[in-house]
Amino acid sequence: MKCQKCRDKAVIKIARANAKYCAACFNAFFVSQVRRGLEREKMASRSDKILIAVSGGKDSLALWHVLSRLGYETAGLHIDLGIGEYSASSRRYVELFAERENLEVYSYSLKEAYKMGILELAGETDRSACSACGTVKRYLFNKVASDKGFPVLATGHNLDDEAARLLGNLLRWQDAYLEKQSPVLESEEGFVKKVKPLYRLSEQETAAYAFLNGIPYVIEECPMSVDAPMLVYKKALNLIEHQSPGTKHQFYLEFLEKRKKEPDRFLPKDKKDGRVCQECGQPTTSQICGFCKLMNKPSFTGRPAAS
Repeated sequence: MKCQKCRDKAVIKIARANAKYCAACFNAFFVSQVRRGLEREKMASRSDKILIAVSGGKDSLALWHVLSRLGYETAGLHIDLGIGEYSASSRRYVELFAERENLEVYSYSLKEAYKMGILELAGETDRSACSACGTVKRYLFNKVASDKGFPVLATGHNLDDEAARLLGNLLRWQDAYLEKQSPVLESEEGFVKKVKPLYRLSEQETAAYAFLNGIPYVIEECPMSVDAPMLVYKKALNLIEHQSPGTKHQFYLEFLEKRKKEPDRFLPKDKKDGRVCQECGQPTTSQICGFCKLMNKPSFTGRPAAS
């Protein structure tokens, strides 16, 4: 199997593009897809500092690696969810990568702040672990980025993630969520800009990039995600992709094109004006933000530790 670019020995085949690459040419392809997404969607300027949410997994670390190679000023943000050895291992991989690449990383520990991890926090507030986790991370991503002076927050969501999310929203006809189904969420008052530079690349491709560039990462899936609907949607799309390569790429990117051509079709008719939370002062669409509603449940006795 020969590389279609240089005719050297190919190490990876990308069925959706009917392409075969050697390590060097695949790296060039991967970086070009990230750069194309950054430029096409106007995700960040060269003067923007980018805070990258890093979990310790392949996608976020691959993204951090690429953005630093492209010359962007970056730092990482890792939230330690306190899930036993899984969180400890994830944090080690983040710190290992940051040290190796001489990059700055901010770490936030739920157990240090609230004296409990996400599983205990979810139990105290009568929420599912994934629901509580999503609320906490969204809040902290925006707060830390804003407090540290980063105008852009980047996450490692890839093509598989976005296609699965789109499938789930369409299966449930969750029209309101389609407004935010985009690789870019522009900054609004109190909210930093959120971007997903890997939206053109599959999970397999990010794993290959991490392997070829010697990026160690936590392989285990989050223990909380075992029964997550997103995994079911991913499996369904993988079955279709196997029979019809390129389906995920066409499914998601065609949606983005239609969204651009018909923006009013995907905007909620009852969109509320932005305001600030009466409890914490962070932006929200209601009087109390989701994070404070979670933390203020009567059953919850944890409070942030003194800084």
